Amino acid sequence: MKEAIIALAQSEKVKAGLIWASQTIDILGSLPEEQKKGAERTIQVFLNMISQEVALAKAVTRQESWDSVQGHIEKALIMISSGVGQEGVVHLSRALSSVTSIAQQSMSLLKERDLL
Repeated sequence: MKEAIIALAQSEKVKAGLIWASQTIDILGSLPEEQKKGAERTIQVFLNMISQEVALAKAVTRQESWDSVQGHIEKALIMISSGVGQEGVVHLSRALSSVTSIAQQSMSLLKERDLL
């Protein structure tokens, strides 16, 4: 039960970060060239922080489903490093979908036990 509560809390934190990162990547295309590298580095740092939250969630909840989230974030980071950051939004959307599934499963379990 504790794992479901932690998974729900972590999923909300991760979802917010993924949405923020996706929106920031969308803005990246409209920046002047001289600002893009700094913006890309900032997004990478932020995605690495989200990745650490995902790793924490997996370690505490022992749910393998967090691996999918991690994989999508890593693919987005590769896209950003390759200079095609806007294509990373697809991977962040997939990560968001996976996190939403984790949250729904956790909420269902907590509702089933009358804890929500």
